Amino acid sequence: MKISIQINASPYQHQAADSAWHFIQAALVAGHQIYRVFFYHDGIYNALRDSRPPGDERDIVKRWSALQAEHGIDLVVCVSSAQRRGLLEQSVARKVGGYEAALADGFRIAGLGLLMEAIIDADRHICFGS
Repeated sequence: MKISIQINASPYQHQAADSAWHFIQAALVAGHQIYRVFFYHDGIYNALRDSRPPGDERDIVKRWSALQAEHGIDLVVCVSSAQRRGLLEQSVARKVGGYEAALADGFRIAGLGLLMEAIIDADRHICFGS
């Protein structure tokens, strides 16, 4: 089964990102394909390179980057949600004098068209967070 995932909540304020990550791990073990993970609204905070949780806490951003590196899963950050929250794609940041290295490894910024494509092309679409 081809599954697309949408995450709407920030990684340390809600359980949504952890639940999505664990769901994806279980789905992969069961032989399912994760088509795309789309980070929307406050979910874009899952993609911040400089997130530094205390040493005794889980590092969700590193988990996502490792998942992408290991399985090649497409991690897409909504461009509008990101810009509203100060996370800019590298070329945009360069143009406006913003921080160019804000996006963590394995993530890319794109528009809602990729969310719609994932919803249409996947067999199931699952949202985590309100």
